[in-house]
Amino acid sequence: MEYKSTHRFARISATKVRPFTELVRGKSAGEGLDLLRFVPNRGARFLEKVLRTAMANAEQSGARNVESLMIKDARADGGPMFKRLQPRARGMAFIIRKRFSHIHVGIEGPDIV
Repeated sequence: MEYKSTHRFARISATKVRPFTELVRGKSAGEGLDLLRFVPNRGARFLEKVLRTAMANAEQSGARNVESLMIKDARADGGPMFKRLQPRARGMAFIIRKRFSHIHVGIEGPDIV
């Protein structure tokens, strides 16, 4: 069974989170938390919170030994943008894009029949 968690409209760009999703994908949930805990980046903090939420969802649904569940899906998709204008030379304007992202984590355990 798969347990999912999502942080939509996270106030960080997806490109800052993606390296950490690739780092933890395919690992066990406990090992993924250990890897993220010692990375000093803000993107790792966002992903760590979403992974903890997915583990809590699994535990709430009755899964046993949540630390050993495998991280099946970890991705960061681009979200909407705030667009702002910054004045530039000769009367031109420069668009500043303040990016959002949607962070998804899915962990999967053995199917119990």
